[in-house]
Amino acid sequence: MAVFTCEKCGSQVDTRCKPKKCPQCGETGVMCKVEPPKEKKKK
Repeated sequence: MAVFTCEKCGSQVDTRCKPKKCPQCGETGVMCKVEPPKEKKKK
C-alpha cells in the first residue's frame, strides 16, 4: 500500500495502484507518491 497525494488540492489516497485522477477535484495526472521516511538499520 502507498499514499498518493494530489498536487493540486492536497487530497490523500491510500491505495496499491497510482490513481489516474483525483477523487476530490477530478484532475487527471496530478497524483504523486508520498514516501514515508525509511528507518535506518543499526549494524
